[in-house]
Amino acid sequence: MKSRRWRRVIGTSAALTPALAVQVALAQSNFVRQVDAADKSGQTTFVIEMQSPIQGKPLDFITEKPARIAFDFDDTGFAAGRARYKYDSRLLNGADVIETGGRTRVVLDLKRSVPYRTAVQHNKLVVTLDPPAALAEAPGMTAIASGKDAAPSSYGGQRMTLNFQNVSVRSLLQVFGEFTGLNIVTSDAVQGNLTLRLNDVPWDQALQIVLDAKGLDSRRNGNVIWIAPKAELAEKEKLEFESRHQVSELEPLRSEVYRLNYQRADDVRRMLVGDSGAQGALRMLSKRGALTADTRTNQLFVSDVASKLEEVRAFIAKIDIPVRQVLIEARIVEANDTFSRNLGVKLGFAARSKGANYGSEYGNVLPGFANAGDGSAGSVPPAVSLPAAGLVGANPAALAFSLFNANASRFLALELTALEADGKGKIISSPRVVTADNIKALIEQGTELPYQAATSSGATSVSFKKANLKLEVTPQITPEGKVILDVDVNKDSRGISTPSGFAIDTKHVRTQVLVDNGGTVMIGGIFMEDEGNQNTKVPLLGDIPVLGHLFKSNERVRDRKELLVFLTPRIHADLELEPKLASAR
Repeated sequence: MKSRRWRRVIGTSAALTPALAVQVALAQSNFVRQVDAADKSGQTTFVIEMQSPIQGKPLDFITEKPARIAFDFDDTGFAAGRARYKYDSRLLNGADVIETGGRTRVVLDLKRSVPYRTAVQHNKLVVTLDPPAALAEAPGMTAIASGKDAAPSSYGGQRMTLNFQNVSVRSLLQVFGEFTGLNIVTSDAVQGNLTLRLNDVPWDQALQIVLDAKGLDSRRNGNVIWIAPKAELAEKEKLEFESRHQVSELEPLRSEVYRLNYQRADDVRRMLVGDSGAQGALRMLSKRGALTADTRTNQLFVSDVASKLEEVRAFIAKIDIPVRQVLIEARIVEANDTFSRNLGVKLGFAARSKGANYGSEYGNVLPGFANAGDGSAGSVPPAVSLPAAGLVGANPAALAFSLFNANASRFLALELTALEADGKGKIISSPRVVTADNIKALIEQGTELPYQAATSSGATSVSFKKANLKLEVTPQITPEGKVILDVDVNKDSRGISTPSGFAIDTKHVRTQVLVDNGGTVMIGGIFMEDEGNQNTKVPLLGDIPVLGHLFKSNERVRDRKELLVFLTPRIHADLELEPKLASAR
């Protein structure tokens, strides 16, 4: 059973997202890398990922109107300075990340007040929002689940035991100061008494329980802890920001020139002014700031206050880096397996008074006979003529013989024709292309076939159709070193000829796959099999068992085709190059 702790919250309408100054923290010991949210099993999980492991538990506080939860990370920076994230979640509307004064605040904008649990996992703070439970809560109280069981390492202080009855809050805070050796400064508004009994609890958790019970919050700077009401701290931070904002309005402007190595100057200009087209894009320059991009020399000319110039310098240092490249090798294998067999027959009968001729062809076996009309020599057509057809330019083999009487005056001639063809073929196409990460690449090779087409005036013009082998691919390199490929492969060839022109035989594969670096994947295959069996015969006679083969021909065809596509991505070695920026002018 997970333990739960209860925090008293102040019903205030003060926003938890104070207008904090956006500064690039270059000297902080840690940085906020990214935030993300996801719904699962009725709960909403919000993850704050840092660049380095999180030391200790961050300070947090909540309000009811509006419903928000805030986390403060001391000595922590945020490269963007300030960002707003929107989520379509059951319990969470969005989140604000703001960096100011050497620390970063993450504010969760809730749809309603809900219990939550926190857990520190190496460099991540995991916040679990539970759906509201049907609990009989006292007015002005919100149930907050403790993260002690889920994350024992969230509190790392030395353990202590407290047992006080109606003790002054100031006296209790003095006990914490003497136990930890830290300097504690309290606001004049810290008043009241408290009764508590805590046994073997980390001192930082015990202090947080006391602060939550009295609606207080703390800020730590080195070995000094300042404690005041939450609203007072929020108001002080707001005043500090307004004061810095007024100073920035009077601060003199400076100019710097940045020479870009890998990014286009105009693209970076649009990102700095918030015109990149991305959702939620922010302007990084102040209201007084201005910049110009020179596309010829690929330089940026920026004029702004010193703090904003430092932000621009840090931003460019992060994005002006070489893009990794990917070599995509494709192997398109097209295999053919054909088999054909033709059997045919010629059968004739004739009579004559001369000697018989012999040969290997039907015309020699059944010689010419005198024409009954004019006495001239002529040929006798066969009674059954069903020869085997030729295949792929090859003529069928023939075997002929004749039967005749003793005086060679009557002939029965027979010719058998047969042809069998068996063919196997394999066509391998291997296009290769190199492209940058997330950049579409296209390579194609083929033939443009001409055909005639009618124009609007009625004249005839020559147009062209492409019969190409085309590979279109967009790679995306994952943080784990794998490659996501958006692939579109076309294998076109010339088909049959029609009155309107040539037909195009098309084979097309489009898909998205995840492949290991240097691994090979088969993204698809097309298998076709065509079988045919055609019989031509003399009615009735062709159906006689055994002898019926003398009165018919048989044609059998089997054609198999298969298309396979293999892909192998290879990531080029990363280039460890640091962008060089021009000095300020």
